[in-house]
Amino acid sequence: MALALEPFEDIGISEQLIESLVAEHQAQTQPALERLWSYYRNPVRLPGSGKGDHGSAQEAGLPVRLTGAAKGLLRDDRGRERETVIENDIGWRVDALVDFVFGKPVRVVSTADDSTLRDAIERVLDAVWEASGGIQLLQDMALLGGVYGHVDLVVRGDALTTEPGSRRSEPRDVAIEEVVQTAKEGVRIELIEAQRGIPVLDPGDYRRVIAYIIRSEQLTNDIAPPSFNGTTRRRIAWLLERNGQASRAGQRVQREALEVLSSNARQVYLDRKLVLSASGPGELPVVHIQNASQPFTYRGRSDVEGLIPLQDELNTRLSDRAHRVTMQSFRMYLAKGIDGLGEQGSGATIAPGQVWVTDNPDATIDAFGGDLYAPSETEHIDQIREAMDKTSGVSPIVLGLLRAKVGHLSSENALRITLMGVLSKTERKRQTYGRGILQASSIVLRMLDRAGVLKTNPKDRGLALQWLDPLPLDENKRLQAAQLKLQLGVPQERVLSELGYGDTDPGVV
Repeated sequence: MALALEPFEDIGISEQLIESLVAEHQAQTQPALERLWSYYRNPVRLPGSGKGDHGSAQEAGLPVRLTGAAKGLLRDDRGRERETVIENDIGWRVDALVDFVFGKPVRVVSTADDSTLRDAIERVLDAVWEASGGIQLLQDMALLGGVYGHVDLVVRGDALTTEPGSRRSEPRDVAIEEVVQTAKEGVRIELIEAQRGIPVLDPGDYRRVIAYIIRSEQLTNDIAPPSFNGTTRRRIAWLLERNGQASRAGQRVQREALEVLSSNARQVYLDRKLVLSASGPGELPVVHIQNASQPFTYRGRSDVEGLIPLQDELNTRLSDRAHRVTMQSFRMYLAKGIDGLGEQGSGATIAPGQVWVTDNPDATIDAFGGDLYAPSETEHIDQIREAMDKTSGVSPIVLGLLRAKVGHLSSENALRITLMGVLSKTERKRQTYGRGILQASSIVLRMLDRAGVLKTNPKDRGLALQWLDPLPLDENKRLQAAQLKLQLGVPQERVLSELGYGDTDPGVV
């Protein structure tokens, strides 16, 4: 079915272009993104789940001599599979970065000259972000951006009145509570992960997005009727289950959802059938956020990608060590000259308190084996972990794990020096994600201005962010800082709110 893309003809969006972008995204981008997510999440496939061989996702990075066991290619002398050890060092490092960046609320502050308008803007933005998910939205944004390398925000204002001047009012003319409620109900900020979002970039400037495509697969509650008789259906279902696949009998219907956005139009298709066509807000309501800047490309750098080779090496060495420990943990014995020992059915076994009697003066029982210390193996594993610390910027000390002398940690400066890697990375992330928060907030204000809900001029839409220190601060120092802020003229309500004594939430999100 042909797509009705007439509203997008002025920017050169055709059905052939969309088909090409979607096909390229499915064939190249999605598999790479799914691999990044699987290494972060490391989901476990349980036996009988119908998803093939059981095990964890990171087992795919182990060498054939270890993974071949699951396929029956490599077994020990008794036919047993080789065991594997998976330690997901990627997951906790990414989670730790998210906790440092958005572990505490961030406040969006207006820089408007008028105090009444400034208060209205801050309360409106607070309501919109909170209705969109609040701090959880920001944590999800940092997580998806850290894994995939970038993330996008879409500002939805479809529920607002779009006729210019229809409800235009000053904050003094209408109760601020009514403005806040209207903005809360009419505007949403939606998170779009990299697996769903497909940008249409300007051929002359990779930083400029002229249109945006959101594609996803949706499971419905409709059941697809079987297309074969009962006997054949049961036979095929049995074969599919035997091969670890789900049966198609009684399978839920899956449909494709495709949304195309531009500054002047918005269309939604379900299975390539147009179900919604509306005008755009006058600007592309999409904010692109790079997790870490990457020159001359739309996508940012992922926190997971650089750790994958090290994670594979760590899992390989841990699996090798587990196999060595298994084979050498128990001492073995060689008995000579004792009649019947070791013969099947003799009942003579080696056990505590066991006594053997023999007339052979040359009979002996020699013990050998046992686990041996392997310093090179231990040092190699420690070096891999240190390499992951340097690559990610996150060391185990952020979780409170102290493995060496790190100085006098009661000193705040000593603690900051120890955590310099993760703190510097936190500041870089706050710059990139903070810029995205401000851009989305500016789009919200412009939407409300065009809809007449809250009138603002461009000079009134200046915004800034107030971040809290990711490290715990001494209470006396917090109070001293509050006194200095009061002396500088910061409103008392805001200072009390930051200390946790105010009536309002100190964080917008």
